Amino acid sequence: MRWRDFLALRMARFAAPAKAFKSQPDPRSYGLATRGLQVLAGNHLVQGDVVEQGKGVLWGAALDDPETAAELHGFNWLDDVVAVDTPEARKQAQVWLFDWIARFGGGRGDGWAPDVTGRRVVRWINHAILILHHAEPDQSRAYFAALGHQSRFLLKRWKSAHAGFPRFEALTGLVYCGLALEGQDHVLAPALRALGRECQREIAQDGGISSRNPEELMEIFTLLSSVNQAVSSDGDYINPEIIRALQRMAPAIRALRFGDGTMARFHGGDTGQADRIDQALADAGIGSPARQGGAMGFARLSAGGTVVLMDSARLPVIGAPERAHASTLAVEMYSGKLPVLVSMGSARGFSANLHSAARATAAHSAVTIAGASLARFAGSGFVRRIYGQQLIDAPRKITLQRDNNQFGEAVLCSHDGYAASFGLTHSREIAVLHTGAEVQGHDRIFAKTTAEKVRFAAAAADMGQNRELPFAAHFRLHPDARVALDMGDTVASVTLQNGEVWLLRADGLKLTLHDTIYFEQGRLGPRATKEVVATSAVVEYEGVIRWTLSRPA
Repeated sequence: MRWRDFLALRMARFAAPAKAFKSQPDPRSYGLATRGLQVLAGNHLVQGDVVEQGKGVLWGAALDDPETAAELHGFNWLDDVVAVDTPEARKQAQVWLFDWIARFGGGRGDGWAPDVTGRRVVRWINHAILILHHAEPDQSRAYFAALGHQSRFLLKRWKSAHAGFPRFEALTGLVYCGLALEGQDHVLAPALRALGRECQREIAQDGGISSRNPEELMEIFTLLSSVNQAVSSDGDYINPEIIRALQRMAPAIRALRFGDGTMARFHGGDTGQADRIDQALADAGIGSPARQGGAMGFARLSAGGTVVLMDSARLPVIGAPERAHASTLAVEMYSGKLPVLVSMGSARGFSANLHSAARATAAHSAVTIAGASLARFAGSGFVRRIYGQQLIDAPRKITLQRDNNQFGEAVLCSHDGYAASFGLTHSREIAVLHTGAEVQGHDRIFAKTTAEKVRFAAAAADMGQNRELPFAAHFRLHPDARVALDMGDTVASVTLQNGEVWLLRADGLKLTLHDTIYFEQGRLGPRATKEVVATSAVVEYEGVIRWTLSRPA
């Protein structure tokens, strides 16, 4: 803990404690009962290992891991335990909360980062009815005193939260304190002004954020939507910048959703909860349609229920670079409400090796050259918050063109991420026919300039090749899809949960099938799945893979 945080905590202890609610915002945080049952059973995922602490134990071995400690101190688990909706679960949540106050409420422990504190405050206020149900008078006093302590700390230290999602969490917690607690009115106006300034600074004109993490965008939108609702229902003034930010973000969020309502999984984000996203959009009351063509650097193609999203912008170097993935030109695809092409996903909570593997280009439905990624990451072997982390050999130049005609819509994108290593450029054209029954892809690897050709020849020679390098198109499938190779391994038949079949062909190339994994947040282990790989070679400075995914009539 930095010394300024420590000083702010000491000073906060002398602040007048809150004594009651003046008003209580409606609960707007939702959890998953499956995760709640895991927590109640004492099972936690710590750096890829399942720690079994036993029932009734929460503040134990899992706190040795900073990432797990932040999750527990932030009370993310409270939403999930409440979702279990049994008297035993509600009672256990009360026990754990009052135990936290006894152990850490005076400013002790590691759970006092501003973003973690803001996250915790929101959940305490959201679930206050459950927390105070049949609580003893001394427990109620301790609860309100702890909220007052945290409000004072957030007022002093919200600026020390990292810009982006952490700072939005800290300020939202402060707004909740100002709205809900008696004696905390003085924090509301400055918190709303600060939140407005952050909206103006952090939310781009296209509604995106610098981390380019769709799930994080959704989380910020949910926080701002809840603040908007709470302040509006209380009749107080809200900074118009918050309203304008919501208006920019809503079309972007809709552009990054698939048919089942979940978010695209790029740059460390997971799918999110569809019903929670729906509720946030409904609460905001913004009916703007999805941004045409995509948002936040992701190109969107859709027709007949088929949706394809492609990462078509530079990797994020600010915001959360330690979660950036080497996913330029990677695609995700849904047919209706069912996923077809995916990425490995976020390895949050798993080991450092898996975290690094999930960020590699081969972990996405993308193209690799000689098995290499299109970017390297400084310090990618460590799972920790390192803001300002640098990307090495990441794509610098990315081009994007769109085309709509009588046959469908298409996007052509290229990047130079392989130029430094191999002297090669990758261009990918994706087209979706108007019927939605066929997706066409054209991956081209080439060297143009003399300098690029010299670099390519040197790289090939280093690998013992004579002006030839292998490259591969990876097609990662969702675990719920079944796949089999047919027609002499030139066709992959992908069967979705509803029995719908998609046929993958790669211009007569033989396809190979590989076992791989899929990360899904909330599970204590990765799911087994498959990927189809089409392999060709760059010969005399150029190589091409043409492929189609088609749905038979």
